[in-house]
Amino acid sequence: MDGWELGPDELRALREAGAPILLLDVRTPMEAEICSLGDSVLIPLHELQERHAEVPRDADVVVYCHHGMRSLQAAMFLKQRGVERVRSLAGGIDLWSRTVDPSIPRY
Repeated sequence: MDGWELGPDELRALREAGAPILLLDVRTPMEAEICSLGDSVLIPLHELQERHAEVPRDADVVVYCHHGMRSLQAAMFLKQRGVERVRSLAGGIDLWSRTVDPSIPRY
């Protein structure tokens, strides 16, 4: 994985191919109750500094949030903490809902 972001179509292709990806949701618990990408791990951005050790350093990690700004911050933070293969979902779960899976509620 190179670069900071990947688009929803690229993530969909990776998931459909069965790639072992850790999906990390950095939204708030209230946002996660509205919708999620299913098999993701929730670590809100405001807890990431304390909980970053829960993210395996050897995993392919895709971080997401609502629109992609918090997830980009989180990806950069995790990279500084030794998570080498980490990227942010461009446009967040909102763009995912608009372009990949319209069954995901928008908010």
